[in-house]
Amino acid sequence: MPIARRSFIRNSGSLLLGTALVPAFSENLFAGKQRVSAADQLNVGVIGVNGMGWSNLQAILQVPGVKCVALCDVDENVLKKRVAELEKLNMPVKTYSDHRKMLENKDVHIVIIGTPDHWHCLQMVDACATGKHVYVEKPAGNSISECRIMESAQQRYKSIVQVGQWQRSAPHFRNAVDFVHSGKLGNIRTVKSWAYMGWMKPVNVQPDGTPPPGVDYARWLGPSQQRPFNPNRFHFNFRWFWDYAGGLMTDWGVHMIDYALIGMKAEYPKTIMASGGKMAYPDDASETPDTLTAIFEFDKFNMVWEHATGIDLGPYGLTHGTAFVGNNGTLILNREGWYVLAEKEKIPAVELQKVEGNALVLHMQNFVEAIRAGKPELLHAPIQQGSLTAQVCQLGNIAFRTGQKLKWNNENKSFDASAANKLVTPEYHNGYKLPRLS
Repeated sequence: MPIARRSFIRNSGSLLLGTALVPAFSENLFAGKQRVSAADQLNVGVIGVNGMGWSNLQAILQVPGVKCVALCDVDENVLKKRVAELEKLNMPVKTYSDHRKMLENKDVHIVIIGTPDHWHCLQMVDACATGKHVYVEKPAGNSISECRIMESAQQRYKSIVQVGQWQRSAPHFRNAVDFVHSGKLGNIRTVKSWAYMGWMKPVNVQPDGTPPPGVDYARWLGPSQQRPFNPNRFHFNFRWFWDYAGGLMTDWGVHMIDYALIGMKAEYPKTIMASGGKMAYPDDASETPDTLTAIFEFDKFNMVWEHATGIDLGPYGLTHGTAFVGNNGTLILNREGWYVLAEKEKIPAVELQKVEGNALVLHMQNFVEAIRAGKPELLHAPIQQGSLTAQVCQLGNIAFRTGQKLKWNNENKSFDASAANKLVTPEYHNGYKLPRLS
């Protein structure tokens, strides 16, 4: 095995969910930053600042001429912590617990949405309706219908909307796709995408209780169904409960499957089937499958998605990635780089092509460039593309949840099974209404 590839396999096992994509704030954050005119100054407000919302803010503040002026979170403890960190940079901000109040602030030009998935649609539509540009975390929406509504909102209000699929701005990912598109791999019959997350431990069962002091739990629930507070469903672990998210399929799948779709210039599959369940930790508190295999049938190729928790050795010995299996060779790609294995020396092998730059910062630079130019076509991950990938991931989850092989009719946006069609559009609760734009 070549040394570079051996290092690739070793290093890829240490990657986490991407919560440390940029360095922590420091007084030197703005050192050497190019200054811009007052007319080009862009002010940011962030909704949800505990995890990726905070990482996204750190990244966008490295772009010249961008300043944070507002923070919104349902947890006062998180707000106080973030305000204190910004004060060290002499950056005072206004704080809110209701995102709608923050959107009334005319000094806010850009809104970053870092809330749990079940909030993305409502908050993006609200932000666009008030004339803001939006950076919304992945997955774009938490259902097929929400994703399509988000696309419609961008079209109606003409906001610049970037989705947090930041790997689209990583040079090595883009170079790998160029190689796939070159045709050198020959006919590609299978694309494999996967996430094997050895760091993920069981979500231990805990009793219901009371929300921590300073937490507006009713607002955290938002449009999801009413439930007693449980610490397992709060903050990071919301990902593993159907009310709020779609498990690893939508958490990591939107990154890896995204590149499968880009590489194959594909959109929606014809059929989908999936099998798996809670096989690693059958008695823990989570709902989404910890082990899953899904097969998506397209016109000329199949795409296979795999995920597993508690183990790291996925396909090709990697924790995560996308592999394009062609007649002449296989290209393997993940956050560490990409390389090509030759099929019987039909083409030259390609040694590991390594990462260049900080992809999240580059993604924010691309977002700001599109805003300043007034050209959404410059975006690397516009809402239309983020919506597509999120919907494909939702198709996989729906196939798993129904236990059926499903046919998808993209013209009428429906399945051939009534049980699956019931999962296309979510039911909103607590007085919230699914946005209607038509």
